[in-house]
Amino acid sequence: MELKLIRHWLVFKFTDLKNRTQFVLEQLNDEQVNWRPEGESNSISNLIYHMGENIRERIGKGIHGVDYTRDRDREFADMRISRAEAQELLTARFAELIRTAETLPEAAWFQTQRVRQQEKTNLDILLQSAAHFSEHVGQILYIAKMCLGERYQSASIPKKK
Repeated sequence: MELKLIRHWLVFKFTDLKNRTQFVLEQLNDEQVNWRPEGESNSISNLIYHMGENIRERIGKGIHGVDYTRDRDREFADMRISRAEAQELLTARFAELIRTAETLPEAAWFQTQRVRQQEKTNLDILLQSAAHFSEHVGQILYIAKMCLGERYQSASIPKKK
C-alpha cells in the first residue's frame, strides 16, 4: 500500500475517532464520564486516559523520543475527572497523534521501537493504534448509550427529527 494513502487514512481515522468521542462527551455529565458499568469495568474517563497514555508512550516516547515512563496500572484505577478534563485530554493527545500521522517523514515510518518484547515499525504502531482506539471508542459509545438510554444521540447515525 502506498504510504501517502496510509497517511491519509490514518489522519481520517484518528480525526473521526476523536470527533465521535467528543460528540458523545458533549451529551454526558461529569458523573456519567466516571461511571463504571460494574466493578471491574472501565469508565469513559479510564478509557480516554488509557488512550492518552498509550499515545504518550508509543508516539511521544517511541516515535518522537520524549522522555516518559508509563504507569499502566494508574490508567485503570478508580479515577474522577470532569467532562471538560476528559475533553481536553482527548483533544491534546489526539492532536499529537494526528500531527504525527500528517508529518512523520517517510524514513521514520519504517524505524522500529520495542513494544512488549517485540520490534515494531512505527507504521505498525500507528496502524495498531487505529485498531486499538477503535475498540475503546466503541466501548465509550456503548457506556454512553447505557448512561443516556433514549436520550443517546449516535455519533455515526444522525437522529431523525
